[in-house]
Amino acid sequence: LQQFFSARGYPLKDHVEAFLVAADENRLDWRLLPSISIVESSGGKHVRNNNVLGWGSASVKFESVRESIYAVARRLSSSKLYQNKDVDGILGTYNTSAEYPARVKQIMNAIGPARPRLVLAMD
Repeated sequence: LQQFFSARGYPLKDHVEAFLVAADENRLDWRLLPSISIVESSGGKHVRNNNVLGWGSASVKFESVRESIYAVARRLSSSKLYQNKDVDGILGTYNTSAEYPARVKQIMNAIGPARPRLVLAMD
């Protein structure tokens, strides 16, 4: 992920660990949040309110980029709107534009293959 972001000049390369830990703690595909950030903020090039994932049409304000990553990850895993949905279901709820899921999944595939979720000691 670090190489992917760095090679494309995405400022969010400095937040790779937050993306990966937030995804793992919330049982999300490790590629999902970074891919959403690329669609929503060009990988951190166009950010408002530290909202790199475009949450709430980018109107929601966060204290930091890290906070935005963790907050959105928690919502995607625990909100009734997103619970028990696969990636397509999550993306279709996140943005109702018909082409949105395909755009994000294309980036996910470019980042790399899905990997099994690591089991954390607290699981």
